[in-house]
Amino acid sequence: MTTLSANQITLGIESFGDAEAPLVLLAGGTTMLSWPDALCERLAAGGRRVVRYDLRDSGESTTTDPQAPAYTLRDLAADAAALADALGGGPAHLAGIGVGGMVAQVAVLDHPEAFSALTLAGTRAVAPGPPDDDLPDHDQTMMSRMSAHPMPDWTDRKAVAEFAATGAEILGDDPLSARAIAARIWDRTPGTAPPVQMANQLGMVFSKLDCKPRWRERLPEIQVPTLVVHGRRNRFFPFGNGEAIAREIPGARLLVLKETATAIPDAAVGEIAEAMLTLG
Repeated sequence: MTTLSANQITLGIESFGDAEAPLVLLAGGTTMLSWPDALCERLAAGGRRVVRYDLRDSGESTTTDPQAPAYTLRDLAADAAALADALGGGPAHLAGIGVGGMVAQVAVLDHPEAFSALTLAGTRAVAPGPPDDDLPDHDQTMMSRMSAHPMPDWTDRKAVAEFAATGAEILGDDPLSARAIAARIWDRTPGTAPPVQMANQLGMVFSKLDCKPRWRERLPEIQVPTLVVHGRRNRFFPFGNGEAIAREIPGARLLVLKETATAIPDAAVGEIAEAMLTLG
């Protein structure tokens, strides 16, 4: 892992594969560890240069004040385009997961020249907050359980990891994997101040971002090959959100992960990698 300057900020990155191979850029949701190691390695073995990166206010990227971010969703989209340019090698295959998928949609719309393909995993086409009337909202039973789940002592690595494991169980994800990833995120977080830890572990900064203007109505403008990956059991961004994106982006392919919730499980890595490599 290292850092790279792009769009006048510092972004934490990690690279896999041949530096001369076609670039696949993975936008974190919010940290790069939202993308499994095994998927990065599988894509690299398929002849790609894979670079996963931390969004602002997470990991090794520029961290200022997650409680009052002085940037917008469009700035995060510009970060992706600038990073693709700084890495070189021509247009990149951009992939975003969760809130990183929102970044990826806007990036391809605002900077179409920077990207050759698009993968969107477990995301939706509207900003944080109430969705459009035709889109399913967060499962309310799940949200009630998440809200009742007390925050950990953010200075305690073990407590944070256990908090993540319990949250994963509520979401329908693998608690053992979530515990291990949370510990890795904790180790990479610059300090134990609760707002910074929450930004890294929970992506809380997104609830405070300016995400205007809307972009859903612009999805038909996307002209690059697009893959939409969505878990049938995703209760945070329920499956109808992925269906809507795939329906509204011309020619998009929808890859349904029948046994998957929000996180990408190891069992799905091979299928996702094959679909991404076929895309471009």
